[in-house]
Amino acid sequence: MSEQTIALVTGANKGIGYEIAAGLGTLGWRVGVGARDEERRETAVAKLRAGGVDAFGVPLDVTDDASVADAARLIEDGAGRLDVLVNNAGITGDGPQMPTTVDVATVRAAVETNVIGVIRVTNAMLPLLRRSSSPRIVNMSSGVGSLTRQTTPGTETGPISAAYTPSKTFLNAVTVQYAKELSDTNILINAACPGYCATDLNGFRGFRTPEQGAAIALRLATLPDDGPTGSFFDDAGAVPW
Repeated sequence: MSEQTIALVTGANKGIGYEIAAGLGTLGWRVGVGARDEERRETAVAKLRAGGVDAFGVPLDVTDDASVADAARLIEDGAGRLDVLVNNAGITGDGPQMPTTVDVATVRAAVETNVIGVIRVTNAMLPLLRRSSSPRIVNMSSGVGSLTRQTTPGTETGPISAAYTPSKTFLNAVTVQYAKELSDTNILINAACPGYCATDLNGFRGFRTPEQGAAIALRLATLPDDGPTGSFFDDAGAVPW
């Protein structure tokens, strides 16, 4: 097996995911660019390679069992293991999302990608992660998923949302459960909040850059062996649940 650190970033063809892949690549890592759209995926790979990153494309639809299984086989055949998994792919879902009027299909779609997709990819990649000497899993969440922040008067947590926001709360809870189950292994898994970044996910309304949003993922992907697990962080430190 290669001694080079191998990472996979889902939803890495643009935005925060792309910047995470670029940041990991600057460490000398080999980075898999997971994305559904072939043209966008290969464009991102070409751009990363032009910048000196050892990038490779990974066809990956996190909502599709066969696609995820194929992605795991591709990484196994090409590298033999996986050192870092960054579950970045996500959607906001169609709007508006007022609880009393939301289309149930919108909620279902958000959970399918933002939560079940993470479970699907993580479980498929776990056998490869277990072959790593220092495996790390980073789940890209959001501060809006913090119930503490949601229930603290005066705290800005964005518009009322019955799909996207609860899906991130759900993801946080799932992250904790993984950490509990994997507590007797060397796998560290944490949730990350990138902040409100200007990406097409929010119509580029955010005030942070995707590169700034990627910073917390890079930190959690490179945690020392005695680093935290089952926690939630942003650039400022721990985020309240």
